[in-house]
Amino acid sequence: MNETGAMHPVQNPLIDGLQYANWSEKVFRQMREGGVDAVHVTITYHENFRETVLNIEKWNRWFETYPDLIFQGFDASDIARARASGRTAIFFGSQNPSCIEDDIGLVEVLHRLGLRFMQLTYNNQSLLATGCYEAEDTGLTRMGREVVAEMNRVGLVIDMSHSGERSTFEAMEHSTRPIAITHANLASWHPALRNKSDDLLRALGQSGGMLGFSIYPHHLKGGSACSLQNFCDMVARAADLMGVSQIGIGTDLCQDQPDSVVEWMRVGRWTKNIDYGEGSAAQAGFPPMPDFFADNRDFGRLAAGLRAAGFDAGNVAAIMGGNWQRFFSESFTPAVQAVPNTKAAQ
Repeated sequence: MNETGAMHPVQNPLIDGLQYANWSEKVFRQMREGGVDAVHVTITYHENFRETVLNIEKWNRWFETYPDLIFQGFDASDIARARASGRTAIFFGSQNPSCIEDDIGLVEVLHRLGLRFMQLTYNNQSLLATGCYEAEDTGLTRMGREVVAEMNRVGLVIDMSHSGERSTFEAMEHSTRPIAITHANLASWHPALRNKSDDLLRALGQSGGMLGFSIYPHHLKGGSACSLQNFCDMVARAADLMGVSQIGIGTDLCQDQPDSVVEWMRVGRWTKNIDYGEGSAAQAGFPPMPDFFADNRDFGRLAAGLRAAGFDAGNVAAIMGGNWQRFFSESFTPAVQAVPNTKAAQ
């Protein structure tokens, strides 16, 4: 700690920018075995506000049941707290704005409950922006611009992982704070709908935003057969494109989830039909993870692969968590606002 009692930043933190596992004691213990200091976890997709609160209640029970393994994180200092206590800090995020319904006031309410990331869309058009699966991207909506400003004010990160290109550019332009794409890869490496163009990622890096590299097989060249070398070579290309200070890991790990969950993710309540998303009728469920990353114990393999791809020790540490730690520190607290001069007004 420093003289004010604040925790110093952690040296070489290990932070995952996105997971959505079937949470259990096994997964939490694997986080500890893997030395994971912090994870941004998805707590809601299509759930409304009340349903999201029920999901937070579930997490409260896990924090109560496994206090030696996990605790809720609220700001970047909790990464140091996690390291000091041998636990993993859990930061909440939403992959859709359904949790705020049509009420901008819920942005601050959810931030106070611990939400630190919110996507403006999940593949489809939302009240805020256009998803990456829509044929036409009309950009931020009127409400979208208002919500971006409110997210900036309270310290809720704008996540555009599942959004269209125009919407993402407009989010960067309208936001007064850097945004994130927590789990995606380069479309020039693998042209999945969810991956991002070089032009967009170059602009993201120049704006101070962050990209977390996804290990979800549908985002990988070669799918489940993608090699560690191929993945890390892609990371090196992104570092040249964006700058090594603007990239991290966002595995999109969906460990132990039943296939019914991916159906909920893709379909929600917006259709009565089956939508296969990036899958197909022949491969409707979760695809198997690549050999180099099965669970939280495999982050050491990623670090070794980055070293083999030519990154030095400092850059490996930055990608494995240092950059996310800096971004959390800059992003999770309310924007500084001028205090009204009441005497002058009298």
